Amino acid sequence: MTMHNAPALIGIVTVSDRASRGEYTDEGGPAIRSYLGEVLASSWDARERIVPDDVEAIAAAIRDCAEAGCCLVVTTGGTGPAPRDVTPEATESVCTKLLPGFGERMRQVSLQYVPTAILSRQTAGICGRALVVNLPGRPKSIRECLDAVFPAIPYCVDLIHTGTDNPPRLETNPERLVAFRPKG
Repeated sequence: MTMHNAPALIGIVTVSDRASRGEYTDEGGPAIRSYLGEVLASSWDARERIVPDDVEAIAAAIRDCAEAGCCLVVTTGGTGPAPRDVTPEATESVCTKLLPGFGERMRQVSLQYVPTAILSRQTAGICGRALVVNLPGRPKSIRECLDAVFPAIPYCVDLIHTGTDNPPRLETNPERLVAFRPKG
């Protein structure tokens, strides 16, 4: 019998040189936390980190979240074309499987709002038993991108945890967002 008692653990990693030094108030992490609070109906806890735009620091934060038992790790920031934007490289370095459809979908939706969405290099992948999803840094863009991909996230987490004892189960508030799970 499968049980889903423990709250799901979700990693929220803000990537920003200035926020990591305390020179800038992190807006991305709180925007993700707010979004999850609105969309998730199931119990969850957050593991939050703020790291500089550095491949090793980002990779370590993602790995730390995955090793701590996070079923989902959401990053914000560092996905553009600037020299310090290295979140996709860090994500790719710690993931055993990449899921490019997440980035494709987020860019597709973002292009409805801004032509510069083509500059975004967001990606997603699997690190251990965690789904890792890169998001942009602006709260409005975070919301738009999560609305685009979140319907697939709970089922992806289910698949990653196939065959494990007491897998996490992300349930959404159907009045806000309906997650897709195949019947059967």
